[in-house]
Amino acid sequence: MERKNAWLSYKPQDEKKLEKLCDEYKDYLFKGKTEREGTKYIIEKAEEAGYISLDEAIKAGKKLKAGAKIYSVCMGKTVALFNIGKRNLEEGINILGAHIDSPRLDVKQNPLYEDSDLAYLDTHYYGGIKKYQWVTLPLAIHGVVVKTDGTVINVTVGEDESDPVFCVTDILIHLAQNQMEKKAAKAVEGEDLDLLIGSKPIIVNKKCKAEDEKKPGKGSLVTAKVLEILKAKYGFEEEDFMSAELEIVPAGKPRDLGFDRSMILAYGQDDKVCAFTSLYAQLAVSKVERTSCTLLVDKEEIGSVGATGMQSKFFENSLAEILELCGYNSNLSLRRCLQNSNMLSSDVSAGYDPLYAANFEKKNAAFLGRGMVFNKFTGSRGKSGSNDANAEYIGRLRGILEKNDIHYQTAELGKVDVGGGGTIAYILSLYGMEVIDCGVAVLNMHAPWEVTSKADIYETEKGYEAFLREA
Repeated sequence: MERKNAWLSYKPQDEKKLEKLCDEYKDYLFKGKTEREGTKYIIEKAEEAGYISLDEAIKAGKKLKAGAKIYSVCMGKTVALFNIGKRNLEEGINILGAHIDSPRLDVKQNPLYEDSDLAYLDTHYYGGIKKYQWVTLPLAIHGVVVKTDGTVINVTVGEDESDPVFCVTDILIHLAQNQMEKKAAKAVEGEDLDLLIGSKPIIVNKKCKAEDEKKPGKGSLVTAKVLEILKAKYGFEEEDFMSAELEIVPAGKPRDLGFDRSMILAYGQDDKVCAFTSLYAQLAVSKVERTSCTLLVDKEEIGSVGATGMQSKFFENSLAEILELCGYNSNLSLRRCLQNSNMLSSDVSAGYDPLYAANFEKKNAAFLGRGMVFNKFTGSRGKSGSNDANAEYIGRLRGILEKNDIHYQTAELGKVDVGGGGTIAYILSLYGMEVIDCGVAVLNMHAPWEVTSKADIYETEKGYEAFLREA
């Protein structure tokens, strides 16, 4: 059952549409490197398409009818979009669910220190990473600093050509004998992923030098210079790091990959490639029979925990509010709606890499260029921790895709006893709805720079549109 390469079926007009979609996708990747930035981008696009805030609708007592478009936000990091359809909501809705967080380094709450005339920010890595991949790269800082009076300061340093960048250092090969003998997991320790941010000491006024000698931290002239710059440019003090959320990500824009420009090399494509295609499909399908929903959440990379993760009640609460505004007044209506819904857990799959063929079972692997990928189950070693989709649901989805000439394939995440992974699918399946993982194949998954096929992005977006219209 080898699947055909999607590129072989394209006409010039298809490639034109594909390139337009992928240009917009690259714009999203650059503007939405963090979950906060991604949510801002999503809201802007939704409002351009006529969506209004759920909070505003509730405040106005707005009654929702077919055609109404609503979005709901949680803490600026998670967003749900609803396009109200003609059908009774108790019959269920069609849901696309992806996550907008990606592996990275986070700045600790007491991060700034100096050693040997070099200033650093202490970090804690977020999500599953190969730590050695994060050294010697140009890195950028994105996030917010919140002062005690509630002032929110947005910070982005390292993306503009005029900005400085930062890096995590590594030992030179000439002195790396001990490091090279370690296992890859230990070659670079988590506590060594500290960000180099400065080396220039502040100029001390000679008249004040004697007094300064008596002060604590008298030798921290480089960190003093850094703090001077932060105060002058951004208006925050060292104490304000305690109420900051600063994320360290690879600096630079997404790029076309290959002489043929058939692929994209960029940070954060797990899972922003599925978030973008889900958003694009949601906004493209205006009139629907069943209400459509695109749910874009935070914290998947660390277990979908917390108020902005899929395990929170945000989605359920938002849907309950939507039902109320549509005239459904019982908790039973919410339960029926959830149970009768269909969902594509829009998450990436491991692309087959012939350089690491031993880790894949080739007949059941996802290949770049062969279309959107379905994972009937995820989990690891004996399907532990997975959602396992019903055959009836898969058969129905196949019918929709084939009717709409969508290229698709099925896969597992590597050999049975080699590894595995999880998504948000199992959480939504707890409501009794139909759920399957479906997304884009990725090379270099969880690395600072990941690879996707433009053809897969195009096919997946078309597939998501077909799902929202017809599932």
